[in-house]
Amino acid sequence: MPFGIAPEILLAGVLALYMAWAIGANDVANAMGTSVGSGALTIAGAIVVAGVLEFSGAFLAGGHVTDTVRKGMLDLDMISSEHLRYGMLAALASAGTLLLGATRLGLPVSTTHAIVGAIVGFGTVAIGPEAVNWGKVGQIVASWLTSPLISGVLAFFTFQLLRALVLDHEKPADQVRRVGPFFFFFVFFIIGLVTLFKGLKNLSLDLDLPQAIGASVLLGIVGMGFGMIVLRRVQAGEAKPDDRFSQTERVFVVLQILTACAVAFAHGSNDVANAIGPLAAIVSSLDSAEVAQKAPVQPWMLAVGGLGIVLGLATWGYKVMETVGKKITELTPSRGFAAELAAATTIVLASRMGIPVSTTHTLVGAVLGVGLARGIGALDLRVVGHIVVSWVATLPIAAGLAIFFFYFFKGLLSP
Repeated sequence: MPFGIAPEILLAGVLALYMAWAIGANDVANAMGTSVGSGALTIAGAIVVAGVLEFSGAFLAGGHVTDTVRKGMLDLDMISSEHLRYGMLAALASAGTLLLGATRLGLPVSTTHAIVGAIVGFGTVAIGPEAVNWGKVGQIVASWLTSPLISGVLAFFTFQLLRALVLDHEKPADQVRRVGPFFFFFVFFIIGLVTLFKGLKNLSLDLDLPQAIGASVLLGIVGMGFGMIVLRRVQAGEAKPDDRFSQTERVFVVLQILTACAVAFAHGSNDVANAIGPLAAIVSSLDSAEVAQKAPVQPWMLAVGGLGIVLGLATWGYKVMETVGKKITELTPSRGFAAELAAATTIVLASRMGIPVSTTHTLVGAVLGVGLARGIGALDLRVVGHIVVSWVATLPIAAGLAIFFFYFFKGLLSP
């Protein structure tokens, strides 16, 4: 082989890039979909902002080690290193293919669930059903309900609070000047927690909960000062009758983009493992005959993952962004902000409580919650139905594809 690269490593690198591309195409909507739907960012602007932050999260905070098998789904004592390599190649090929199919249809699905479904599929045929951690599978199935429910409830009440405090006020622009600093404080506080608990957890900063909260409070105070500067641009006095909310919504544009940036960085740092985890497992198994629980991640792997995510969101990212931001319900900056903040808060709570949640399901649930705050008629239930069906279908389709690809790569690469 050229440059002395083993065929399996070269193939794994190509498939990891393919998987990362699929992640970027589908998952960019987690961070930027509501910003595009509300008009806070154009699609081009969202792609640039998300590209920088997703790559930064993946490359700078993607972690130096990763699970050999995502989420502890298989009993590694029961699998040979050879079967692990075939299985990881199959997982990358099947999960990437599923994600691209969903993206083609504009459906937001969980990349983690796709890779887990693929691992369950090849594990079942390569070792047997007894090797699969079915308890973990049950937790993931339960997250189809818990993720959107928690974030939906939070988004519903967040938007109702915004209504009561600002939007229903006789002079909303004056009111947002008074209460706006507290919104900025809470947004920066949540940004701090999302970054520490999700975006930087792979760097092992070893902050305990009180330290993390203290650091986030300090960041919140900085955010409050930043907010005061932003709010000075909001004109006081009575707005024009046909332009009553324009000044107020400009404030929520800033708040929404800030929250979306934090989610994009955290997503890049975490979900890149769905692409490079199998790659690291393959390289590790070639270096050692033993199958280890953790595999070292080299900088070039992080670069492959980060580059793939950026390419995916730059080429096909707009498809799922339009579904999340425009097709479920009509979004304004204040509604988009409520959804994004609720999703980020849910991620923080779930991370600390050990509840398995999907970022995709969390964000979609938050958008549903904001829509329900305006009544069931504000939702496009046909689109919602298609999304729910895609969630349920993710695991079995990924498993089926992985079984096919496992036998394909086994036949292709076995001596």
